[in-house]
Amino acid sequence: MLFYILKRLIYAIPIALSVSAITFSLVYLAPGDPISAIAPSDAPEEVIRSLKTQYGLDQPLPIQYAKWVFRAVKGDLGVSIASGRPVIKEISISLRNTVSLALIASFLGLTIGTFLGGLGGLYQGSFIDRTSTFISLIGVSIPHYWLGLLLTILFSVWLGLLPSMGASSSPFAFDLEHFKYMILPALTLSVIPTGIITRTVKSLVADMITREFVVSLHARGLSQLTIAKHVAKNALPTVLAVIGLQIGYLMGGSILVETVFSWPGTGYLLNIAIFQRDIPLLQGIVLILCLIFVSLNLIVDVFQSLIDPRMRRTIHHV
Repeated sequence: MLFYILKRLIYAIPIALSVSAITFSLVYLAPGDPISAIAPSDAPEEVIRSLKTQYGLDQPLPIQYAKWVFRAVKGDLGVSIASGRPVIKEISISLRNTVSLALIASFLGLTIGTFLGGLGGLYQGSFIDRTSTFISLIGVSIPHYWLGLLLTILFSVWLGLLPSMGASSSPFAFDLEHFKYMILPALTLSVIPTGIITRTVKSLVADMITREFVVSLHARGLSQLTIAKHVAKNALPTVLAVIGLQIGYLMGGSILVETVFSWPGTGYLLNIAIFQRDIPLLQGIVLILCLIFVSLNLIVDVFQSLIDPRMRRTIHHV
């Protein structure tokens, strides 16, 4: 098992470097000048050259990339051009907000999706089956930002029950004051995981109940609860892989939802960095999100091998 984890870590290194290199190159190919975020349009040429030297933008791209990677390994992602604060501090605050939002949305998606998908797989052709299919289709089809706007109009403008944007100004805590700001964005983000997990669990359960081992369990006279536990155990590795990927997608793909609700997370910060051409902040956010996604894949693989004996046998033969 230790050898498998080390091998997965080694495989993750070139992936992270490749993504960081592509991201580093693409932000420089985009139109605009990052110096314009801090210098006026009529700034003297000497001031422009001084700022470029200060931020290392006067050096060739390969040298800039090498220095950036070397600093990033030590935990230094540079200084934000727009705010003048360390990038790592800017990201740390917003990352906490995004992680909390993604975890709540993933929990809702896992709970609702597993329940609906399990019932739909057990009672095929019934009203429950059709309902779970409809919900899964809605979940994977509805645009995030559109749903966020609808929820804002309904619960904030018409009913006045929940705040429409932002987060509590007090330090973060698990209380009602902070939770009420998270309800609408978390519900919006949970729609896609709910649809995907519902469809996945439904297909798995529908396939599992026709397997020979389930038929044998029925023939032995075991209770429905015992049989359901065996089915869940066999379906769990696949569901775990799906939810792990969904958390990664929510971490990196929440920019529209966080922008709609002005939620101070990495997606909202990424949107600001793009419009301000804040290249150090933009590169730092993308790198952190990439590392989180790669780490989630590694964690899911390890948990799958612990849960599924078949994967452990495969690992031992690798």
